[in-house]
Amino acid sequence: MRKTLILMLTAVLLQCVPVLARSPAPQNAQVYFIWPSDGMVIHHAFWVRMGLRNMGVAPKGTDIANTGHHHLLIDTDLPENMNEPVPNDRQHLHFGAGETEARIELPPGRHTLQLLLADKDHIPHDPPMHSKKITVTVK
Repeated sequence: MRKTLILMLTAVLLQCVPVLARSPAPQNAQVYFIWPSDGMVIHHAFWVRMGLRNMGVAPKGTDIANTGHHHLLIDTDLPENMNEPVPNDRQHLHFGAGETEARIELPPGRHTLQLLLADKDHIPHDPPMHSKKITVTVK
């Protein structure tokens, strides 16, 4: 009896939890680096220029179809769970104001960079819109 009551309460509570649905992305959309390009040798402070084709860039919180904002992934892979917001840390830089370029600084050495577009709630689109991962060497 007690287990049945607990299961029923759990089911009711789970129905109250909001589920963030992933925003659809057009099949022909593309996220890419304008600069730098793969294999470049660059200085520790440099501009990243982010490109987007067949979608629009909008600040976080903007609920308009086929829009999103950029996230720069540094020395890390794409998030495993694309149903959750992109992490916000030193390896996942958020450009929630709708920026399409940013000046960043990295320590000397080889680094990987990848762009990931996310919706108003920082959740990647369906299908995920991401660039090819590139490698740069910082002098």
